[in-house]
This record gives sequence, structure tokens and C-alpha cells, in this order.
Amino acid sequence: MISVLGIGDNTVDRYVDQGMMYPGGNAVNVAVHALRLGHDSAYLGCLGDDEAGILIYESLKAEGLDVSRVRQMAGENAFCDIRLVDGDRVFGEFSEGMVDQLILEKEDLAYISQFDLVHTSVYSYLDDSLELMRPYAKFLSYDFSSEWDEDSLATVLPQLDFALISKASMDMRDNAELLRWAAAQGPKLVMITSGEQGAAVCDGGDIYYQTVSRIEHLVDTLGAGDAFAACFLTCYLETGAIENALQEAADYAAKACTQYGAFGHGQRYII
Repeated sequence: MISVLGIGDNTVDRYVDQGMMYPGGNAVNVAVHALRLGHDSAYLGCLGDDEAGILIYESLKAEGLDVSRVRQMAGENAFCDIRLVDGDRVFGEFSEGMVDQLILEKEDLAYISQFDLVHTSVYSYLDDSLELMRPYAKFLSYDFSSEWDEDSLATVLPQLDFALISKASMDMRDNAELLRWAAAQGPKLVMITSGEQGAAVCDGGDIYYQTVSRIEHLVDTLGAGDAFAACFLTCYLETGAIENALQEAADYAAKACTQYGAFGHGQRYII
């Protein structure tokens, strides 16, 4: 069993066509899916005290995550408006809410040290805190999403154990040069995901490729990449087997596409 802490970003995904909102955000999603995979899990971050912030907090408690270090602050929670087109997400209006208000205290650092894997993202606004976190995190993973360039990668990669990058590609093998360069900056593993084109992982030497697992009843792809990340990272840390972890992650991510939202818990809302 791996203990996992998601730290930083959260959001409520508002499905405009449904009038429904769902809890989410990269750090939240990875923590929740790690828990569903049988691992001890927690979330540390800042939530608003509005309906959206309460939804996230109550959903995490209902899942069984440790939320003892969550801050609930006066104001609007992060949200993003989404429309679904043939099962794929199209993003609209958004707010960063309270996400960038997290200031790590010494109690947080002691808390971080209790976990095997600490996961954060580019949307968590914690780049300036990575150096502070690094000595306390047994393993530190970071999701760049598609918000990266070579300069930002060169700055952040040396502080990481696991790096996750999103890059649109028609052929995953076109990413070999980027994977090898990124791995040479310091991380133990670098992963690039490209939606339906699958994923590739470099361990500094070899590159491993993984196709997506197909499902009959696709409902919503939102959060599939986070489900993939949670399963891959925990499986790899337990077994050390990259190829097996990739296949497990592909199968798990496919199952995550059979419900709306990143992990369910939908609630009606009125703008």
C-alpha cells in the first residue's frame, strides 16, 4: 500500500448543458483515485466557503480522504465551465478561486513527510515552494499538463521524481527526443500523455509506450488522465514494473470515463 498526498489545485467542473457541477482538479483527482485503488490518501489545499468549496470538501470526506490540513477560506472556490461534445470536454469560463492562497507552514511540512508520494501540478501555484517541499517528500510528482515550455521544464524538472507532461501528438514515438531530454534533467521517470494516442514513459534509458484501453460506453473523458496518473504512479511504486503499471493505468483510466465528472459526486447548481 502506498500513501498519497494531493497538494494544491482543486476546482469544481460546472457542466453547463446539464446544470450540474462536479468536484475535481488534478491534485484532488489523483488523491481520490489513489484512495479508490486501495491506498491511504489525503488532500491539502485551500477551498472557498461557497457551495462549490463545500461540495469538494464534503465529497472528499465521503470518499474517506484525510482533509485535516485543508483550509476553508471566505470567498469563491475555483471553478471551470465545461460543455461536452461527443464525450470530449470543451472548456469555458473559469476562476482560480483560492488555489493560489496556500502557504505551507511547518506543520504542513511535517504532514508531507508522512506520505510516500506527494503529487502537485502546474495549476497549484507551488513552483516556488517545491524546493521547500523536496526534503520532506519521499517521492514528488508534478503534472505540467500542457502548460509548459522548455524553460519551465528546465526549472522544475530537477526537483522532481516523477514528471507528467501533456503533448498533442499524432504518433507517440515523435516524443522520444523530448522524453530523453526531460529525463536527463533529473526525474526518475518522465511520462508524456496524448489523449487517444496513449502514453509514453522514459526511465532515463528505455522508453515504454502504452495504447489506450477501449470501452463500449464512453460517457466523459474529464479526469481520465488524472486517473491514469494515480494508477500508474501507485502501481509503479509498489512493483517497480513500468510496463505492467502502464497497462493497469490504461485499463483504470478507461473505467473512469464511464461516469460524469472526474470522480462523480455531481450536484445541481444555479449560476
